[in-house]
Amino acid sequence: MTKTNQLKDTFFEMNQQRYHYYPLDSLETADAPFIYKLPYSIRVLLESLLRQVNENGITQEHIKQLAKWSPLKKVTGEVPFKPARVILQDFTGVPAIVDLASLRKTLADLGGDPTQINPEVPVDLVVDHSVQVDVAGVKQALQLNMKMEFQRNQERYQFLSWAQKVFDNYRVVPPATGIVHQVNVEYLATVVTQKKIDEENVLLYPDSLVGTDSHTTMVNALGVLGWGVGGIEAEASMLGEPSYFPIPEVVGVRLINELSSGATATDLALKVTQTLRQEKVVGKFVEFFGSGLASLSLADRATVANMAPEYGATCGFFPVDDETIDYLRLTGRNSQDIAVTEMYLKKNQLFYDSQLTQEPSYSKIVEIDLSQIEANLSGPKRPQDLIPLSKMQSIFEETLVAPEGNQGYGLPKQDLEKSVSLTIDEENYEMKTGAVTIAAITSCTNTSNPFVMLSAGLVAKKAAMLGLKVPKYVKTSLAPGSKVVTAYLEKAGLLPYLEQLGFHLVGYGCTTCIGNSGKLRPEVEQAIKEHDLLTAGVLSGNRNFEGRIHPLVKANYLASPPLVVLYALAGTVNLDVLKEPIGFSEKGEAVYFSDLWPTRNEIEALISECVTPELYREEYARVFSDNQEWNAIETTSDPLYNWDLSSTYIANPPYFEGMTENVTPRESLQKLAVLAKFGDSVTTDHISPAGNIQKNSPAGSYLLNHGVPVNEFNSYGARRGHHEVMMRGTLANIRIRNQLVPGTEGGYTKFMPTQETMSIYDAAMNYQKQGTKTIILAGEDYGMGSSRDWAAKGVQLLGVEAVIAKSYERIHRSNLVMMGVLPLQFQNGEDADRLGLTGEERFDIEIDETTGILADVKVTATKPNGEKISFTTTARFDSAVDITYYKNGGILPMVIRKKLKMKTEK
Repeated sequence: MTKTNQLKDTFFEMNQQRYHYYPLDSLETADAPFIYKLPYSIRVLLESLLRQVNENGITQEHIKQLAKWSPLKKVTGEVPFKPARVILQDFTGVPAIVDLASLRKTLADLGGDPTQINPEVPVDLVVDHSVQVDVAGVKQALQLNMKMEFQRNQERYQFLSWAQKVFDNYRVVPPATGIVHQVNVEYLATVVTQKKIDEENVLLYPDSLVGTDSHTTMVNALGVLGWGVGGIEAEASMLGEPSYFPIPEVVGVRLINELSSGATATDLALKVTQTLRQEKVVGKFVEFFGSGLASLSLADRATVANMAPEYGATCGFFPVDDETIDYLRLTGRNSQDIAVTEMYLKKNQLFYDSQLTQEPSYSKIVEIDLSQIEANLSGPKRPQDLIPLSKMQSIFEETLVAPEGNQGYGLPKQDLEKSVSLTIDEENYEMKTGAVTIAAITSCTNTSNPFVMLSAGLVAKKAAMLGLKVPKYVKTSLAPGSKVVTAYLEKAGLLPYLEQLGFHLVGYGCTTCIGNSGKLRPEVEQAIKEHDLLTAGVLSGNRNFEGRIHPLVKANYLASPPLVVLYALAGTVNLDVLKEPIGFSEKGEAVYFSDLWPTRNEIEALISECVTPELYREEYARVFSDNQEWNAIETTSDPLYNWDLSSTYIANPPYFEGMTENVTPRESLQKLAVLAKFGDSVTTDHISPAGNIQKNSPAGSYLLNHGVPVNEFNSYGARRGHHEVMMRGTLANIRIRNQLVPGTEGGYTKFMPTQETMSIYDAAMNYQKQGTKTIILAGEDYGMGSSRDWAAKGVQLLGVEAVIAKSYERIHRSNLVMMGVLPLQFQNGEDADRLGLTGEERFDIEIDETTGILADVKVTATKPNGEKISFTTTARFDSAVDITYYKNGGILPMVIRKKLKMKTEK
């Protein structure tokens, strides 16, 4: 049967429409049925290949390779994945759109048609990362923060509005609407895509996507396959280029039993993160199944799927089942579309029923007993470091004195007794080590979940009615992921109690979880600085890496929203909250955990009463047009962007300078100097510019020299459209530790020719003046964390030609390749220290395109005394297309050459 006949002959009818699809069972023979054995995520990939074969380099061989997927052995081959759509958020989306605008200019300069650079698949950009918690704890916080957001970001928003006018298939969800992943789950995701063929015929296929945020995986809860990629990889998908990756292993997570009454989906997500990090699932698919799945709401699944980057997986996939269909009804989706979705998935073996469906095969199975999950936190520096609530105080005290590292601060034991007196609004406080200075209900991970949000409201209500108050040194904030959350908190009558404790609505965006926590009270900041006091943040987020949440708050813990409220009331993490009083009532009576914690029945009754389809329909009815300030932005509709050379927000990047129309061979790299030498677990937060811009930093100096006052610096995230700012902030994290300058923190290095210690940026510029290229040495999990393409763009602009690491996180490795930076990996059992590399060496890397770059790569390091150390590394090109990207100097020059070739052929 030909591909055309498969489509013609496979359909069903409903309401006078004929719905066509590509049947997976067409790949089977009568004697060899196999689809039922495959993980559901592999089935989605297989359908994509079947539907798009003979397009964009997708071949029958790709289908054959993937159809051989087996749990018994690793199947060789690669998957060219062309998603149905792309989703962006504004921090990572702005540089992606800047690159598209730059591609248009470059193509026009080379004689091509700039309108060839246009998204070929639907693209949604949700503006959710720009709001900062400048104002908190007051009723007007939302309006004041939104006003400042527009003042700071007017130029960026004008650029995004221009793009919406000139690019096809591109929409913007305006600021103050919601967080990208929550809006995606509640509204944008379709589960099944319907593509109209003509008036009577529609083509059906699974919704799928890539997104420029690592937590794109949240949509996996809906059975929508997708994950986070760097902006440059997203650009490729927008322009019709498949995303290539090796055929993945799929780890099945069998869930059994049900969560106990005291546990939440947050506690489950943190436990899953710890467990799967230990299972080393980096680069693998994770798929959830088992009898326990039925007890988890879609929102619970979204909480777990959201944190796939924290456990290292490419995705955390939940197959579509009855709960998924119920959620589509709950969120007000069209009833006809829901019926079509369910019918298609059942007919095409993509619907999961634990009672009727045979258990798929998996590369490995990990079992998690939901009934054993207890209340947890994680931290103080990484999301995988789980802490049972019952042990939180003792582990905090151990962490304080433990050697400095991922789970230690190396402080003397007497620091536990350190105390600072301060007066706030004429009230006296004792702020001790472990004082909670930030308590934030934030992040799509948890604010999408009515159970934990209503739990937080109930804790607040019980506390407020007993007269408990939050100490004024705690900065409290409430940043829901969508307006629906505010609506059901109001309907439940709980919002006033949250406000009474200081959890006023500050905005609809990621806020604290991405470092937009704003300043603490001046008295608090002064006390922390003067006494070097270690304080804590407790937030319902998904990331707590060093320096991310707030530069002065060193210990940060992820927790469920009700625990955030609880710790805000306690005012410290150095307390056994299960046994000691959380506070004292107006009558002077001790108030304990059991007095405040709601029962599951209380919460579920409120969900049933207050979370309704009408709320979702009402809040999303005008999602693209409800922000009048956004609607008032004036822009042109010229196909080429008019670059303002004086701008410090948007600039034409130099990626195409010196580019030739034809590819020039990559040559061996000679005499590379070491720009930095790192240990394990260096994150993209460490590498990429993130958070506040310090006055005395290279980026701060640049802005001051261009007339930008300190109070208008904004954040690195907001300035991702300007390469001059961003390259100065690359490797400048205040907590990064470069082993070339032992004993220091921050973005410093040793400039080897003079042995001077200076900023990494200044050293990089000095090397460039000398005509010297550079290299980075690193340990395990290099580039773990967010999908920040600037972690690759920045190092490339600094002159880094290669990185040699013990291992890489998936997204960052891919981003390096796409920027033309060579990712090399030490052989098993080797690393920089074991080889005796100090970073003072000069490196030669042998590249021979005639023998293929996929081969092992020889590296020779020459010490200052002339001694040579030779060793073999593995080039981390994980697919054939990676080599193409590298030979082109990155994916962006490749796209330009491809468009020029199309023009020539025409």
